[in-house]
Amino acid sequence: MTNSDLAVDAHGLVKRFGSQKSGTVTAVGGVDLSIRTGEVYGVLGPNGAGKTTTLKMLATLLPIDGGSASIFGVDVASSPHQIRQLVGVTGQYASVDENLTGYENLWLFGRLQGLSAKRAKTTAHDLLGRFGLEEAGDRQIKNFSGGMRRRLDLAASLISRPPLIFLDEPTTGLDPRTRGQMWETIRELVRDGATVLLTTQYLDEADQLADRIAVIDRGLKVAEGTPEELKTSVGNSTLHLRLADKDRTAQAAGLVSGILGEEPVLTPEAGGLSIALPDPNKAADVLIALRQAELGIATAAVRQPTLDEVFLAITGHYAEDESLTEEVA
Repeated sequence: MTNSDLAVDAHGLVKRFGSQKSGTVTAVGGVDLSIRTGEVYGVLGPNGAGKTTTLKMLATLLPIDGGSASIFGVDVASSPHQIRQLVGVTGQYASVDENLTGYENLWLFGRLQGLSAKRAKTTAHDLLGRFGLEEAGDRQIKNFSGGMRRRLDLAASLISRPPLIFLDEPTTGLDPRTRGQMWETIRELVRDGATVLLTTQYLDEADQLADRIAVIDRGLKVAEGTPEELKTSVGNSTLHLRLADKDRTAQAAGLVSGILGEEPVLTPEAGGLSIALPDPNKAADVLIALRQAELGIATAAVRQPTLDEVFLAITGHYAEDESLTEEVA
C-alpha cells in the first residue's frame, strides 16, 4: 500500500503529560496507525487507554511529543491549519451552545468556518434534515435529548464536508435505540465517501462498524486486524448443540470425541454439547455423524469468540474494566 492510499499514516506517536519537576506520565507510548481511505477504522480500548489522546494529536488539538503523522499526505505537526480543513471532529461531549436552537448552532458554526450567511443557512437546513432534526431545529439545545445532541454535534462536524471524520466515543451514554440510529448515520457517511476514525470502548460497536480495529491498552497498540481476524487469533470456532433426547448426550460426546480427538464440554441436564472446532468445516463432519447415528438435534450453532473474549485474551482484562486509570486528556 502506498501513502496515497492512506487517509492517516502515523508512526510512533508519543504523548507525555507533566513536567520533569513533578514527573511525567506517558499517555501514548509509540502508536502506529495506517488508515485506508474510505474505511471505518476502530480504536478500541477502556477508559485511560490513550484513545482520545491519540485522536487529539492527529486532530492538532494536542502537540505530538514523539513520532510523526500525516493525513492525506499532509504533515500534522507542520501544517495544522491545512489538517483542520481535512478533518471533522466529534468529541465525547457536545460542543454546542445550550441557549441557541439547533438551527442557530449550525448556522453559527458555518459562519465561523467561513461560509456566507446564505450558504450557512442552506447548509444548516440540509444537515438538520439529514440527521432527522427538522422538527427540533427551532428548539433550544437545552431541551434536546442525549441522542439529539449527539446527532447535532456530528452534524456540526460535517459543515465543511471533511473527507476524514474523527468520532470519539460517539454513542457514550445513549440508549440502545439511539445508538442504532447513530450507527446507521455513520454507515451513511462512509457510503457517501467519508473515511471514519472511531474510538470506542464498546466491543459490539467496533464489531458492527469497523472494517479494521486497533486494540489500544495503556498507551500501546497491542493488536490490529479485522474483527474476524482478531477473533480467529485467540481461539477456534465452537459448535453448540442441544440434542432432542438429552439422555443420549454421553453417546453423542463419545462420537464427537472419536471424530475430533478431544472431549466436548457437556451440559447433560439440557442435552447440550459445546465442541471446539480446529477447523469450522469440521462442524459438517460432526453433524453428519450424529445424523447417521440417529441422534436427533434440537438446535445447532457455530460461534466465533466474541471481541470481549479477544480483548481479555490480549490484555488480561475486560474492555469495560473501570479499575483502570481515567484518560489523562
